[in-house]
Amino acid sequence: MLARKPITAGLADYLDNRRLRESWEPMALEIVKKQSDRISEATRPIGVFDSGLGGLTVAQALHRHLPAESLIYFGDTARLPYGTKSPRTVLQFARQCLRFLMQMNPKLLVVACNTVSATALQDLLTEFSVPVIGVLEPGAEAAVRLARRQRPTGDCAIGLLATEATIASRAYVQAVNRRDAAVHLVGRACPLLVPMIEEGRAEDSSVVQAVLAEYLAPLKSLNPPALILGCTHYPIYAKTISRLMGPLTTLVDSADQTALVVREKLTTMAALHPGEPEDGTLTCYVTDQGQRFESLANRFLGRSISQPVWVDPEVLETTSTE
Repeated sequence: MLARKPITAGLADYLDNRRLRESWEPMALEIVKKQSDRISEATRPIGVFDSGLGGLTVAQALHRHLPAESLIYFGDTARLPYGTKSPRTVLQFARQCLRFLMQMNPKLLVVACNTVSATALQDLLTEFSVPVIGVLEPGAEAAVRLARRQRPTGDCAIGLLATEATIASRAYVQAVNRRDAAVHLVGRACPLLVPMIEEGRAEDSSVVQAVLAEYLAPLKSLNPPALILGCTHYPIYAKTISRLMGPLTTLVDSADQTALVVREKLTTMAALHPGEPEDGTLTCYVTDQGQRFESLANRFLGRSISQPVWVDPEVLETTSTE
C-alpha cells in the first residue's frame, strides 16, 4: 500500500502554494497590465500638421514606411501660406493646430511644414507631452550626406528652395553647418510656389515654368550636387525642377527622411503599432475645404482619400492648452 501523506503535511503544501500564488499573482497581473498599456499606447495615432496640403507628402511617406500606423492629418488651409508671415504669427498658428491634434491623443506629432520647423520648432518641443519631430533636420542630414558622396573633400555648395520665412530664419544654414562646416548652403526664397500649387496650377503650365526658371537660375549656375526642396509642397513640381537644374543635381525631399526618423523614434519608445499593414488609416482635418481638396490631395498622396473634416479656425483660437 502507498503511504498516505499526513494531513498536516498536505495543509502545509496548500499554505505554501497559496503564499506562492499570493506573491506571484500580483506580479503577473502587473506584467499583463504593463503589456496591455504598452499595446494601448502603441495603437495611438500619429498626428501630422502642415500649413496646407503639402504635408500629405509626409503622410504618404509615413504610410509607406509605417503602414500599420493610423495617421491624423491637420492642414491649416484657411490661413496659408505661412511662409510670408512673421515668426510670431507662425508660432501662434502652429501652437493652435498642435493643441487641436493633442485632443486625438497622439503618441507623436510630426510638423510637416518647413516654415514651422525653421521658425517655431524649438518653442514647440517644450510645450507638448509627446515627441515633436520636424522635417528640417532630416532634410539637411540627407543633403549633406548626398553632397559628400559626390564631392568627398573640400568646399561644396548645395541649394535650397524654401519660403521667405524659412530662408530668413537661416535654420537650414545652421543645420547644414552643424554637420559639415565646409558645405555651404545657397538659398532661394520662392513665395509664389505654394499659392500656385494650392490653386491647382499644373506643372506644365507656362506660368509655372516661367516662375520656376526665374527662381532656379541663380542656383543652376552653381551646379550643386544637391538641392533641398525646403517646403513639402514643392515635390509637386519636382519633375520640372529636376529638368531645369540638370542631371548633376539631385533633389532632396525631406518626407522620406522624416518618416525614417519617426520610425526610429517609435522603435526607441517601443511604440510601433503591433497591427497588420492594412490596419493603417488616414483621417484629415482642414480649416478650409475648398473646391480643389480632392484633386490636390490626390496629387500629393497619389491616391484618393475620403473628404476631410472641416474645423472652424475660430475653434483653434479657443482650444484649451494641454
